Amino acid sequence: MSIVPKDLMNVSNFLYSYLNFRFIIASAMHTRRGFEIYYHFSNDPAGLVLNLHVLLPEGKPEIESLANTFEGANWIEREMHELFGITFLNHPEPEPLLSEGNWALGVYPYRKDAKELKKE
Repeated sequence: MSIVPKDLMNVSNFLYSYLNFRFIIASAMHTRRGFEIYYHFSNDPAGLVLNLHVLLPEGKPEIESLANTFEGANWIEREMHELFGITFLNHPEPEPLLSEGNWALGVYPYRKDAKELKKE
């Protein structure tokens, strides 16, 4: 299901609070359209999986963090920030997780325009 980025918190909270869905994981892609994030939720007793899709603009890829509601979103949002340069607003722990000394600051290796991973 595709939603606009500003609705992510309301839809996610509704899934959790009223429909008993839990956050599984999120995944991102850098496409011609911009940055696409898929948020995956499940209701295990019912055997249901729901995928939310959001599209972020190329020039300013930012979205509200789910990590304050779903603890499991913490690391994957940090990874997506380091690999794609997506900003997760109000993230409780925004420090680097993967890139510490592995590639230059401001280099996002999973972006389409990434050239090489040089340490500086």
